[in-house]
Amino acid sequence: MDITERAQYVLRTEAKSIEKVISSLDDNIEKAINLIYNCKGKLVITGLGKSGHIGKKLAATFSSTGTPSFFVHAAEALHGDLGMITKDDVVLAISNSGETKELLDMIPSLRIIGVKIISITGNRESSLAKTSDVHIEIKVDREADHLNLAPTSSSTAVLAVGDAMAVTLSEMKGFKEENFAVFHPGGSLGKRLLDKIRAEENA
Repeated sequence: MDITERAQYVLRTEAKSIEKVISSLDDNIEKAINLIYNCKGKLVITGLGKSGHIGKKLAATFSSTGTPSFFVHAAEALHGDLGMITKDDVVLAISNSGETKELLDMIPSLRIIGVKIISITGNRESSLAKTSDVHIEIKVDREADHLNLAPTSSSTAVLAVGDAMAVTLSEMKGFKEENFAVFHPGGSLGKRLLDKIRAEENA
């Protein structure tokens, strides 16, 4: 096996998956973004397994770009963490199959709370898709691993779409460099932005 060629194959496979998602997006992406934009509370992202890991990253990205968000682990939600969610929030549920039991078990309580539900799955006919207010289908031809089993292409595509939503919302909200600096005061990036803002204020 040529290691470099194999690595390149994985990257090409994942890149092709994103290209396919770009061409397959419909007006549900706009509906989802507008739902979050008009949300009076926070964006709550939930998932399990690899989808949960992607959800955590996306919650951080949304928050740092002007859309307050936090992650709730689907299993923990069923044991009390649903209490973190209010009727003013919007829930974004991520599941490649759309049949993750823990996510489906959350739905009755979420409906009682009164939140709107956005789902991202790889199957528009899945149970989660059908019970959501807005569904975004992210379907890939194959995973990038040699067994076509490990979440790779699918998780990368979900991450990319989530980033696209977060950045679009940031622009819609007029999120500026100074806002970014307030949320990122640490590290070299934060220092550079804050120094720039102070310099402009003193000019």
